[in-house]
Amino acid sequence: MTRKLILCDCLGSQSPDAGTITRVTGLDCAGMLTDACGGQIDHTARLMQDGDVMIACQQMAGLFTDLAAEIGVDTPAFVDIRDRSGWSDGAEAAHPKTAALVAEALLPATAGKSVDIVSEGVCLITGPADAALAAAQELCESLSVTVLLDAPAPVDHGQSFDVVAGRIARASGTLGQFSLRIDGFCQVIQGGRGDTGWSDPRDGAMTECDILLDLSGAPARFSAHEKRDGYLRADPRNPGEVSRVLLEAVQLTGTFEKPLYVRLEESLCAHSRAEKPACSKCLNACPTGAITSAGEHVAIDPMICAGCGACSALCPSGAISYDAPPVSTVFSRLNTLASTYRKAGGTDPRLLVHDGYGREMISLAARHGRGLPADVIPMETDALAGFGHAEMLAALACGFATVSILLAPKSDREVLTSETALANAVTGEPTVALLDVNDPDALSDTLFDAAATTALSDPVLPIGTRRQVTRLAARALRPDTEALALPEAAPYGAVLVDTDACTLCLACVSLCPSGALGDNADLPQLRFQEDACLQCGLCSNVCPEKAITLEPRLDLTDAAFTQKVLHEEDPFACVECGTLFGTKSTVERIMEKLAGNHHMFATSDAARMIQMCDNCRIQAQYHSENNPFSGGEKPRVRTTDDYLSKRRDH
Repeated sequence: MTRKLILCDCLGSQSPDAGTITRVTGLDCAGMLTDACGGQIDHTARLMQDGDVMIACQQMAGLFTDLAAEIGVDTPAFVDIRDRSGWSDGAEAAHPKTAALVAEALLPATAGKSVDIVSEGVCLITGPADAALAAAQELCESLSVTVLLDAPAPVDHGQSFDVVAGRIARASGTLGQFSLRIDGFCQVIQGGRGDTGWSDPRDGAMTECDILLDLSGAPARFSAHEKRDGYLRADPRNPGEVSRVLLEAVQLTGTFEKPLYVRLEESLCAHSRAEKPACSKCLNACPTGAITSAGEHVAIDPMICAGCGACSALCPSGAISYDAPPVSTVFSRLNTLASTYRKAGGTDPRLLVHDGYGREMISLAARHGRGLPADVIPMETDALAGFGHAEMLAALACGFATVSILLAPKSDREVLTSETALANAVTGEPTVALLDVNDPDALSDTLFDAAATTALSDPVLPIGTRRQVTRLAARALRPDTEALALPEAAPYGAVLVDTDACTLCLACVSLCPSGALGDNADLPQLRFQEDACLQCGLCSNVCPEKAITLEPRLDLTDAAFTQKVLHEEDPFACVECGTLFGTKSTVERIMEKLAGNHHMFATSDAARMIQMCDNCRIQAQYHSENNPFSGGEKPRVRTTDDYLSKRRDH
């Protein structure tokens, strides 16, 4: 059965073009309603009963979901065309954008992966006595509460919650699995008369809890604390904040689904080799500390990961990839939006990437201001920092003229700034921009006043890994350019070798995590394939001669896919059999330093062994006068009979 689209002009405030939508998406538009959520809701219900439908109204999704349950049909799909397209000063030219938004909504949803987190409501409240005890009194009927006071203080006997004292020396974990070390730990001595008695303090007390309520007023115990599930923090002097976190705490009991935001392929990680450091971009960027070093690769704690996506955008090897949804889904969305817009007759579309904060901004701009221009297509993502240079370039390559990223107050500006600079270095023009505005009218004015730009005349389909899509986009956007200079720390580039310093020890080859550096089994050569280089810096760090430097760049020619020789030397011919081994310069250097100067090579015959291959050196050593392999006759192996006969003799 073909899905039907229920359109509504929202009391005549917008004019979606059903014909254009049907022509470019293939959807059957079930007429045009004017009050689908009000006076015509019975009509809407009848259309929903006919089969699989999509309703072009995101704002009243809750109402239509309840209606579907009431009439016993599946929950319909929804798409917002009103705030993003219909309500705008340029609405009369927005039909291609409307069709593009509908086509994107038709893409199959990717089921995200998740893991269950169980919270039994064990709550630890820390802070000054007055605030912590008052909060505990509010929560004790709903949660299993323990109060951790800063210092021993008088407390009432017979409380419905436990009271201890001490200071948190270490805290780790997340909702359902916090682990704490408490120093100066004291417990209330139950019984007795008069003031509260306390035990002697001791360090190193360990405890666990599901919820950590911090009313201390001190700096947060976790980086990016607002993203740490189960960690609630409020200033005890602010009653409004305290009330808010108390309400949140009550709701944190039960089983919750924790999305698994990213996927890690340990074998691809270029973090380190042989205890030599290399890439640590994800560790440096992770705001929650979910990423840690685990030897030659990193480790990601999915319970702490908040899904910002920065690690995926920065990972040079693709070892970390965003998985909620996968990057392939993002590329598909970009291509669908751009291609449908062109198919509907639009030209030179502009992309506006935003998150939930941006959605509210767009909604306010549409309801109370100018809305979005007709050529600006919004695309929402949960992981704004995960929209890196590969996604930016993919958008330009598949037909968008510009890409604008609407920042939220808590967006990771550092990552987005570096990724934007890298994308613009590839394009050669400022086609990607960050919009840091917090006023809906300012957003509209910025987009309406932007200079007209032209999109790529021959768009390409972004398919493959992020590195592959970057190269594909760069070649499409800069067809007449052979190589591009890139900013420092870019994940693409060349390895430069000081041939005067390089001894061809090939330590760099043995440790290169991507195989960009290689050798030649037949000749002393150092080879390099630029397309595979991650610019992780491991080769430079491991080189004993400090002969290697990195050059960030992007070679767009086919030469990037082939190995080229960075350094080579003439091999040395064995003086006995003529077999080639080692390098001529190395053997000559060893002869110069050792022959006649070291007691082991004092004679000419001993020194001559330096100039022999492995086989000839062993033969010469074996037949020499001081042969280490020679010796007396081996003693006969003693058996049980030997021992028994010896006992009989005695």
